[in-house]
Amino acid sequence: MNKPFATALLAACLVTPAWASLSALMVLEPTERRDGLMVSRLGLESGLAKAVGLDVKASTSDNLTDAMRATRSKGYDLFIAPPQVVASALAHGYELIGNTDADEQFVLVGRSALASPAEMRQGRIYLPQQDSIYTYLARGMLTAHGLSFKDLGHVEYARYPQAGLTAVTLNLAEATVIRRSEWEAWSKDHPGVGKQLAVSGMVPGGLSVAVRKDLPADVRGRMVKWFSTSAASIGMKPVATRNDVTAYQRVAELGTFTPTSLPGATVVDVAAVQRLLAQGAVLVDTRNEQEFKQRSITGARHVPYHERSLKDVVYDAKLDDFSGLAALDKSKPTIFHCNGAECWKSYKASRMALAAGFAKVYWFRGGLPEWEAATSRVAIVN
Repeated sequence: MNKPFATALLAACLVTPAWASLSALMVLEPTERRDGLMVSRLGLESGLAKAVGLDVKASTSDNLTDAMRATRSKGYDLFIAPPQVVASALAHGYELIGNTDADEQFVLVGRSALASPAEMRQGRIYLPQQDSIYTYLARGMLTAHGLSFKDLGHVEYARYPQAGLTAVTLNLAEATVIRRSEWEAWSKDHPGVGKQLAVSGMVPGGLSVAVRKDLPADVRGRMVKWFSTSAASIGMKPVATRNDVTAYQRVAELGTFTPTSLPGATVVDVAAVQRLLAQGAVLVDTRNEQEFKQRSITGARHVPYHERSLKDVVYDAKLDDFSGLAALDKSKPTIFHCNGAECWKSYKASRMALAAGFAKVYWFRGGLPEWEAATSRVAIVN
């Protein structure tokens, strides 16, 4: 056999079968099964197959944990799922087609006697399934107020979010999470029973659709067209295409961002850092050596925080190493920073400094990314 022809034939055999058919997973969040159950799985298979020119095998699941795992392993070519599942897919080799409903907010609702989320410590919270969007948002809102699920006395995972309001009413739980629209309607009918403790950012509504980035461009294009024009033929709401993935990124980051405050320390922005530096404060960069050498703020002192503990407000500081703290002067105002709001090193370093008796502790939560966005005073160290 001609060698170039044999090589081409082998390449074709290796590549072509990968896209001989497509696999799709429709994920039905137990709290939102109605929309998903309206969709015909067989209709999805036949309609999408006709549109893209490939066989399509569709499956359904209400196991959110397994669905999240499938996004990380690229177990399917296409996901039709709640926003937290698609947010995970977007971080693991998929691109967004769009979603079916308008963006929405969720509310952390507590008993009327609670003044703030901080008073939920050792209390009970009612949430739907562990990987539900309600639980994701609850984790994010609690973290923003310096709390972890570990700070609570009990987390009740059940099935129906509206029942959480009943649990709060009957004093069976201190708090729950509900859609803002549902909370506003309920609170009108039950004035004074509960109160709004926190509100989430905007979350993509309804079902979202994501497809593997490495599918052929023409296949992806035909998918986009089909979902936006023909999805209604199988009982699915039309998918409005969108390019902005910011809301999905926020969902993916929930529970991993640092709190927005730190008792005992002062959270500062760029302007405050500049003012404090002019007054003689010490700026401490807690990132690793490689990061510090690549980019740093002029005048910052490098004292790395070696982090092995969980990125959680309840963490085991004994697992970490911040021995360099001993070389700093406790009497001087000290500012700690790292790689932004999602970096926990400076948060933990600030807490350790407070425990060590530093007189004035400032936490620059936005860190280097915020500094670079606001000023050009960044030194490149060779």
